[in-house]
Amino acid sequence: MIRSLRGMNDMLPPENSRFASFIETASNIAKKYGFEFASAPLLEETSLFKRSVGDSSDIVGKEMYRFNDKGDNDVCLRPEGTAGIVRAFIQNKLDKKGGIHRFFYHGAMFRYERPQKGRLRQFHQFGCESFGEQSVYEDANVILMVRDILEYFDIKTTLKINSLGCSECMPPYKKNLVSFLEINKNELCQDCHRRIETNPIRVLDCKNEKCQNTLTDAPKLLNNLCKVCQSDFEQLQIILKSHNINFEVDNHLVRGLDYYTKTAFEFISNEIGAQSAIAGGGRYDKLVEMLDGKPTPAVGFAMGIERLQELIQKNVPTREGYYFGALDENAIETVFTKGIQKRKTHKCHIEYKVKNLKKHLNSADKINARYCAVIGENELNENKIWIKDLQEKTEFYESF
Repeated sequence: MIRSLRGMNDMLPPENSRFASFIETASNIAKKYGFEFASAPLLEETSLFKRSVGDSSDIVGKEMYRFNDKGDNDVCLRPEGTAGIVRAFIQNKLDKKGGIHRFFYHGAMFRYERPQKGRLRQFHQFGCESFGEQSVYEDANVILMVRDILEYFDIKTTLKINSLGCSECMPPYKKNLVSFLEINKNELCQDCHRRIETNPIRVLDCKNEKCQNTLTDAPKLLNNLCKVCQSDFEQLQIILKSHNINFEVDNHLVRGLDYYTKTAFEFISNEIGAQSAIAGGGRYDKLVEMLDGKPTPAVGFAMGIERLQELIQKNVPTREGYYFGALDENAIETVFTKGIQKRKTHKCHIEYKVKNLKKHLNSADKINARYCAVIGENELNENKIWIKDLQEKTEFYESF
C-alpha cells in the first residue's frame, strides 16, 4: 500500500472543517485591519530564499526541498511565506508606486526536518505583510491583529518582544558580540561555531542549554541601540501597555530568519511542549531593497496553523444543516425532493437507504447535523415532515 510521505499528512473531516474555519476567521480579522488577500507560488527560485532568509539559517542550510527542474533551474518548495510575497510586491512594481500596501496570505510551506507534534514537513501558515509604513504604530498594529486572532479562539499566550536594531547600531554590537563569543567559544556547540562566522546574532537563538547558560553574560543589543531604535522600542512598549497587552522583553529573541530589523516578537504557548512559539514576526525594512526593489519599510507576521489546531477551543465544530431520511420505500422520492429544496437555504445530507428512526438519528448525529428530518407512511398521508433538533433536543412537524 502506498502511504503519504513522512511529515506530510492528509487532512480529512473534521480536521479540515476546523482548518477552514480558522482560515475564514483569521482572514476576516485581517480584512478589518485593512489587509487584502495575496497569493504566491509554492515553487520559487532557490536564490529568493538564500538572499532573504539567509545562508546562515537552518532553513536554507538544512531544511529546503530543493532540486533542479527540467529546465535546469535551481528551485525549491517555499519554506516560508514572506519572501514570496516580497518578490511579488517587487515584480508587480508596487514598490515603485509608493503608498501603503497590506496583504494577508495562507497556504502550505515545506521544510525537511524531523516531524514532531505540531511540526510537519508540509505545514500551513497564515501571515500578513505590510509595506510602506515605517511608523512603529504599524508594528503595534500587526501585533494587535495576532492578539485578536488568538483571543477569538481563546488561546492563552505570552508575548515576547525585542529590538534587533538597524544598520547604524547593529554593526558595532555584532563586533562586541563576536569578541565575547570568541572568548567563550569552547563553551558553545558546533552550530554556534558556524554561526559566529556566518551570522553571530543567531547564536543568541541557540536552544542548546549549555550555550544559553554561557550567553547569560553576553552583550545585550538593547543596551546598544541607536537613538531612533531606542525611541521606537520604547514607544512600542507604551502602545502595547495602553492596549492592555502584557509582554516580556527577551534579549535573546532574534527569530530564525536573517531579514529582521528593529522589532521582533513571538507569541508563546506553554501548552504545546518544546515547540512553544505559535506566532511571530517583526520588521524587515531592508528586505525589499535586498531583493532589488526600491527601499521600502515593511513589517509582518506568520503563524503555524497546525500548532494552533489543538489549542483552539471556540472552533469546535457546531451542529449544522439537515439530514433527510426515509422510513419506507414510498417516501424516498419525497425525501429526495424535500432535501433538494432545503439545500437552497441550508447544508443538507440526503440518505437514500430506508432505515428505522433510531438508525436515522444515529446517522444524523455522526455527520453533526443540527436537524434530523424523516418521512414515513404517516408523514406522507398527512403531508408532514417529522424533525428533531439534535442540539436543543426538541421535536416538531413541518407541513409540505
